[in-house]
Amino acid sequence: MFELEGKSVFVAGHAGMVGSALVRRCEAEGLRVIVADRRSVDLREQDQVRAFVEATKPQVVLLAAAKVGGIQANATRPGDFLYDNLMIAANVIEAARVAGVEKLLFLGSSCIYPKLAPQPISEDSLLTGPLEPTNEWYAIAKIAGLKLCQAYRRQHGCDFIACQPTNLYGPNDNFDLETSHVLPALLRKAHEARASGASEMVVWGTGTPRREFLHVDDLADACLHLLRHYSGDDPINVGVGRDLTIAELARLVSETVGFTGELVFDTSKPDGTPRKILDVGRLHALGWEARVGLREGLASYYAWFKAHHAA
Repeated sequence: MFELEGKSVFVAGHAGMVGSALVRRCEAEGLRVIVADRRSVDLREQDQVRAFVEATKPQVVLLAAAKVGGIQANATRPGDFLYDNLMIAANVIEAARVAGVEKLLFLGSSCIYPKLAPQPISEDSLLTGPLEPTNEWYAIAKIAGLKLCQAYRRQHGCDFIACQPTNLYGPNDNFDLETSHVLPALLRKAHEARASGASEMVVWGTGTPRREFLHVDDLADACLHLLRHYSGDDPINVGVGRDLTIAELARLVSETVGFTGELVFDTSKPDGTPRKILDVGRLHALGWEARVGLREGLASYYAWFKAHHAA
């Protein structure tokens, strides 16, 4: 067991949905949190990252920083998604190695797995088939990051581990319809449809793909659990082990928001991977399970959205 109490923790990507949840969780544990202001530290620039880590001397690193977006964002800016995420991962992991950081957790993504991987997806499915084309650039960068952690464990003895969460939602999510993922996009669309009195709401795709959704506060709790209880070569899946169709999700979101109109599925838009649910057996064996149910999580999610984004 890794003793986390009293440690200083660098949360890379603290301003994002995942990073801010990690900051909240670490502060609740009484840990000393270190963050890098993006105006003074560009994580894509090796010299800046190395100087920052050397100056602040964190004992633990939670690497949540990433350039993220949905299908449309990945399709229109593949170079940005590949380059930026490669540089962020490589620079932070290398700086941690050079500075002698005691433990690092790299947060990957469930999109690292093959498009047609057997379901539920086990960690052993990595690199066994072609990726989903709509987000392969992001996925390749995430695979490189977790492989760098593995390589540094083997070559340098670094206690660097990796996990890959399923689809996430929660406070500080991205609700921009041009760049957001499916759940925040549906929530915003439903809210605006209800507010305008619209009779229908358009949902991308056929509605048949299946997805699982994990509240970001559950992810933060899982990350600290992994820091304490896991030290191994293999990346660990973090999810809830239950999924639903996009159509079912859209109806649940509509119910949460109070939109009673018709759902119209735009089948000219891409569906993405047919199904994606993670095998979380290894995480359960380590003594952790998700606690926030989807209906409960959506209610608090919508309350946060109304408090921070709704006009």
